[in-house]
Amino acid sequence: MTFRDTISIALDAVIGRIDIFGALGLVLGFVSGVMPGRVAILVASAACSTCFGLHFLRLGAGTGAAMCALSVAQSLAAARFGGRDRRPAWFAPFFGGCLCLVLGLTAATWSGWPSACAGTGALLAMRARLQPEAGAMRASFLAASLAWAGHNLLVGSAFGLTCDLLTLSGLLLAMGRARPATAAA
Repeated sequence: MTFRDTISIALDAVIGRIDIFGALGLVLGFVSGVMPGRVAILVASAACSTCFGLHFLRLGAGTGAAMCALSVAQSLAAARFGGRDRRPAWFAPFFGGCLCLVLGLTAATWSGWPSACAGTGALLAMRARLQPEAGAMRASFLAASLAWAGHNLLVGSAFGLTCDLLTLSGLLLAMGRARPATAAA
């Protein structure tokens, strides 16, 4: 085997592992954590969830993919209608239905601990999306990211784990940045 053959085999192995959806989701996960306001956080989170849903489908992680699909719908609904002054009458029942869907889809796609972690992460993220202010939203997303880290560890998603670390870093950075402003007030 020549050096050129070795390089070719190595490149094929690496390129075969690259998942554009995982890579985009990773970037968008960090971006969502450092966005300045509630709506921007939710829109970036919807984009991140879209990418990771496709990534999890490629990995065969059904519960993770299902939770991401729900996440997209919740994030977009909360971004558009979830502000403190503009929640329509259907908003609470929509999220109540999402709660039932999280439980039902977790049971329907059950694969043990990965499903438990994904379902828990989805419930905590749903709680975050219901928060009217960015600070409270970030705190709930912090807990959700820890649950998703468990899922990503168990399903072997390097992109997911890296995104969890970046998201946690971004959330902590944004929370730390906001703390001096509230202390001065």
